[in-house]
Amino acid sequence: MYIIVFITAGSKEEAQKIAKGLLENKLAACVNIIENIGSHFWWQGKIDNAQEALLIIKTRKTLFNKLVNKVKSLHSYDVPEIIALPIIAGNKQYLDWLSDSTK
Repeated sequence: MYIIVFITAGSKEEAQKIAKGLLENKLAACVNIIENIGSHFWWQGKIDNAQEALLIIKTRKTLFNKLVNKVKSLHSYDVPEIIALPIIAGNKQYLDWLSDSTK
């Protein structure tokens, strides 16, 4: 099974560092980074906001726990957003490439 993982980071540079770490360790086949995401959220009992970068990661479900551990080792947040959604269908050649690009 394949998944898409969403992770927010505090800056473009941090997002790039996380993406590089995931790709080098073959925990992701592809990482898209979208800059300047306005995030609004509850934190420590109050509403807060921040400008963040969003990582969109394509990988296999079996790698999720290793991916989480790697992200936590690279991320500056105490509680980083790391959430996964299933890929329920996709271009077979793309999904084959995704499998071949991860360990």
